[in-house]
Amino acid sequence: MKTDRREFLRHGLLRQAAAFVSGVQEGMAAADRRDEFERFFESDESCYALALAYPDDILIETAKRYGIETEGRAKKDVAKALFLSQRANEYRF
Repeated sequence: MKTDRREFLRHGLLRQAAAFVSGVQEGMAAADRRDEFERFFESDESCYALALAYPDDILIETAKRYGIETEGRAKKDVAKALFLSQRANEYRF
């Protein structure tokens, strides 16, 4: 076997396998973050502290400023949409 082939099998293939495993781990971490985020906004009880922290008028005004539709939506849905519009890139999902 030639030396360059041996080097590829020794180092190149190992690097490719490590990159694959790293990619799978990153994907799983992103899915976990997304699931945790979704669970937070599932019910009024889970996001109760967020709902208390922002009075309705401030939340509605802020959402409208960012172009988020508020008519007929629950407060937690408006907060979720606002959060996603501003912080989704930080959570990378």
